[in-house]
Amino acid sequence: MSAPMLATMPTAAFFDLDKTIIAKSSTFAFSRPFQAGGLISRGLVLRSAYSHFLYMVGGADHDQMEKMRQFMSQMCAGWDVAVVKEIVADTLHNIVEPLVYAEALNLIVQHKLAGNDVVIVSASGAELVEPIGTMLGADHVIATRMEVSDGKYTGEIEYYAYAEEKARAIEAMAEEFGYDLDRCHAYSDSATDIPMLRAVGHPHAVNPDRELRRVATEEGWPILVFVRPVALGNRFGAAAKPAALALVAGGVVALGVTLWWHTRRRP
Repeated sequence: MSAPMLATMPTAAFFDLDKTIIAKSSTFAFSRPFQAGGLISRGLVLRSAYSHFLYMVGGADHDQMEKMRQFMSQMCAGWDVAVVKEIVADTLHNIVEPLVYAEALNLIVQHKLAGNDVVIVSASGAELVEPIGTMLGADHVIATRMEVSDGKYTGEIEYYAYAEEKARAIEAMAEEFGYDLDRCHAYSDSATDIPMLRAVGHPHAVNPDRELRRVATEEGWPILVFVRPVALGNRFGAAAKPAALALVAGGVVALGVTLWWHTRRRP
């Protein structure tokens, strides 16, 4: 394809969720609301907290992610899907908003300004990831899907968005929407997402674990450090998040035009 044709192809920025956009595991973040809603016991909350501690300190390798997958599927077997969605909707802003990295939010705005689609790609369940994506103004979401029968989770996983599967899902989405992957960006903290990062032309390691830091250093990928979770507060409702991002973007453009005008008027 010619250079002008490539330049007109749409592009996207693919973001991992846990420890990349938000400062902890999204599944763990909802463990206490799920306990309050009668879905899990206090013992399971404590077990989840211990697993989350290991995840935050040491990252997640393939064995840990497999254990997490088994734990997640066993834990949710028999849950009512409607109840889960109601709990997530009622607690989303209080639970998630204080965990969003300011640096990640700035990147999302920058990609929106550049005309890129924003896609969240997460091994967490779609029931959690999709509302978070709406809150942040994401255009699409790739997430794990649990098997459902008669309105309840069976305990089986229908689709697991993890490791090489993330890369395959990104390539399928590029085929569907016409993304030029060589011009796309991807962001993740975990070595398990190396296939996803290698699927695009502009990979970035965010708060990387030891193995991802090694690979990023060897391959010359930018290494970003996100340290400032920001409380978004109640300034915007979930449905208004895309509009909020548009307002921020508009403000940045207006500021740039104003600075340019004053520069031009100087003697």
